[in-house]
Amino acid sequence: MTRLDTLSYTEAYERAIAAASPTRSTCIVPITDALGRIVSTPVFAQKNLPSFDNSAMDGFAFKSVDAGKRLRIAATIFAGDIPHPLLKEGECYRIMTGAQLPSDVDTVVPIEMCEAVTDDAVSIPHSVLKGSNFRKKGEELSEGDTLFSRGHILRASDIALLSAQGIMAVEVFMRPTVAVVSTGNEIKEPWEHASADEIYNANAFGISALLLSYGFTPEYIGTIPDDFEATKAFIASLKRFDVVITTGGISMGDADFLYDAFLANGLEPLFHGIQLKPGRPTMMGLMGETFVMGMPGNPLTTMLTVHLLSVPVLYKIAGANQPHHTFAYAEFSHDLKLKPGRTNIVLGKMENGVFIPTRNNKIGSGMLTPLSESNAVACFGEEIGSVEREDLVKVILLNDTTRSESNRILNTR
Repeated sequence: MTRLDTLSYTEAYERAIAAASPTRSTCIVPITDALGRIVSTPVFAQKNLPSFDNSAMDGFAFKSVDAGKRLRIAATIFAGDIPHPLLKEGECYRIMTGAQLPSDVDTVVPIEMCEAVTDDAVSIPHSVLKGSNFRKKGEELSEGDTLFSRGHILRASDIALLSAQGIMAVEVFMRPTVAVVSTGNEIKEPWEHASADEIYNANAFGISALLLSYGFTPEYIGTIPDDFEATKAFIASLKRFDVVITTGGISMGDADFLYDAFLANGLEPLFHGIQLKPGRPTMMGLMGETFVMGMPGNPLTTMLTVHLLSVPVLYKIAGANQPHHTFAYAEFSHDLKLKPGRTNIVLGKMENGVFIPTRNNKIGSGMLTPLSESNAVACFGEEIGSVEREDLVKVILLNDTTRSESNRILNTR
């Protein structure tokens, strides 16, 4: 049996990210199925945006030299019209938002700024500047501009941009295959009857739901019994997956032999144990081409370590160029004592820019309800023994799918 030194949270995180190899497999998906997918080939603009000069307002289009004059309305231009220049001296166009501007005008004034508006004429104010309310062809994007680089995670706004360019399909990385496995003879599935001596399998279903919320497609494989030979054989069958996530069976207990079964299958461990509360009995390593993540057995701890450690590693494997969690700053609600010498994870709720620790941080690692009461988490470095009211701290929103190029989520001094 090989045991590794316990690492700091930062060391474990950086080691795991460095060891994660991005996938090379790609596929083409329609934009209707592209939300949350990761771009594998740069995407370029197919046309100028806007594709023609157009009005940003409902109003009147005119030559800027005619500001301050009363002008006759020569024609009305609606969105979708293809207008041709026809103005004579002392004339203007009535124009609608988004309508194409003919080449004989250079300024638009909104109707509410004008005076003495009739069906035939309008008085243009002196104060209108040349080029006002005028959206120039290509001012947002020019044909050939890069829309998205390799590794970009597509959001709803990105789908809108793709469709605005007439792009109906995009090449993306294949999602990594992820196996979720539980351990323990005491585990019962939610559809089974559990006696007072047995517990329901919260971990596998919680992890699967968490990964689904980030766009991954986990497959629940089942529960490994507490038997070494059976475990070793079962693990051998998991090498077909890109990632294997297990819960429980990796601490130092006599019956916790999952780690040894992985070693027997060729696991090259990255770490086995983190100076983290909660989350100390966490293991990661490589079993050939399979990235192994051994999570603790306690439900709250499992969900937090998967969120903070597994999700960024999965994004790296999935091809994202910014796999790290994005953090926000918030004021701490009140003074709080922490035990230094380890990274402390504090669950809480963000309300109006203030981070409030859930249950004043008096939470057991086997609980689940505090997770449902929280919407954010803060991580405090090993040197921090206390947090004071109104301290500005880094906070990660739970289930926030935005990514960062920085991994510096720890609060340190």
